[in-house]
Amino acid sequence: MDRRDFLKNASLAGLAAATTGGRAFAAGQDKPKRVALIGCGWYGKNDLFRLLQVTPADVVSLCDPDKKMLAEAGEMVAARQASKKTPRLYADWRELVKEKDFDIAVVGTPDHWHALPTIAAIQAGADVYCQKPISVDVVEGQAMLAAARKHKKVVQVGTQRRSTLHLKHAIDRIIKEGKLGRIGHVEICCYYEMRRKGNPPDAPAPEHVDWELWTGPAPMKPFNPMYHPLTWRNFWEYGNGIVGDMCIHMLDMVRWMLDLGWPKRISSHGGVYVDKESKANIPDTQSATFEFDGLNVVWTHRTWGSPPDPKYPWAGVFYGDKGTLKADVRGYDFIPLKGEPVREEVIADGYTDEHEKTEPRFERHAAAANRAHMKDFLAAIASRGKPVADIEEGHISTASCILANLSMKLGRALAWDPAKHEVPGDAEANALLRRPYRAPWQHPEPDKV
Repeated sequence: MDRRDFLKNASLAGLAAATTGGRAFAAGQDKPKRVALIGCGWYGKNDLFRLLQVTPADVVSLCDPDKKMLAEAGEMVAARQASKKTPRLYADWRELVKEKDFDIAVVGTPDHWHALPTIAAIQAGADVYCQKPISVDVVEGQAMLAAARKHKKVVQVGTQRRSTLHLKHAIDRIIKEGKLGRIGHVEICCYYEMRRKGNPPDAPAPEHVDWELWTGPAPMKPFNPMYHPLTWRNFWEYGNGIVGDMCIHMLDMVRWMLDLGWPKRISSHGGVYVDKESKANIPDTQSATFEFDGLNVVWTHRTWGSPPDPKYPWAGVFYGDKGTLKADVRGYDFIPLKGEPVREEVIADGYTDEHEKTEPRFERHAAAANRAHMKDFLAAIASRGKPVADIEEGHISTASCILANLSMKLGRALAWDPAKHEVPGDAEANALLRRPYRAPWQHPEPDKV
């Protein structure tokens, strides 16, 4: 057995041990972690359930302003955790945080609600797993990073490509071994139909949804069935468009695989070019260029038409002078200029349980990476080190995507000074780094967390 096979098998064995009947405590952990979930929608529950698959956690609290969604999550958690207890249920995350009886907070809210609960959970003494993008504006991300560092808390961001085993193999076996040669260009893309069609009329919010609380610091608008559940991603008021939803994964993957920091210059163009009838206000077509030293990473998304490569509709393509590497969540292909191509499929971790069979929208192809991401998070908590998707890395990738959207809005390229956290000489752009909060919510500030 060579070193690669040993590491691969060791990784798989560690994950496979995390079965329902054979969960093991993380290194340095002598009792189950107490966990709170803030945001009980699709991916909030997905993250929590993957955590429960790799550690005997005790879920003590759940929070969501949708009573129906909250109650359903309570039943699902009770069925999964060893105690079979239903966690305490809260509509308002502030009431949950006041309890200060949780070690870990999982924040799976819509994007406009990531910053405040994450910061409050950190201040309450918890380590945090926060979904991407970490923020809807750049200053929110700064404040989240500042809070994590000030209070010495571990914050893992849900950019789980960094825990995807076949992508680790692509780094070690293709990139680090120099098989691509000099990499001079990377293309990242998404051609899924992410932008929902339709234009239903506004309507009263369902009785089980506290629309005031759901809206929070975002602009108050009449309820519309296209906002909730799940499809809030189609609106600038609650997120960062498809760039913030899908580009961040691929940009972060490229940054990780090539060890890149901040881009020095960002430009973007796009708009609603095809589906002009939909209520959705995010672009159906957008491109963005992230300029690094000696390398451009170029993003493209379309929610219409067909992808250029049907095998890679959401992916990163690395171009080197010795070959090309195509990578995504399901595998990678290396196509050398000379020699035989290499293909590796997504690697399963050997884990299955009865709940996966009925879990809504369960992503089998990503489950192993999500579980590995949770194990990395737990290991960082035990060591008090930085996880693979540390909050600083999440902030860089998130802010870069936000700057791309600002470039599109302003119609010009934006240089970026990471030391000063500003666009040099551009007061108009800098004013957009902090978006207004609806009263009485107060925007977090990096020096006040």
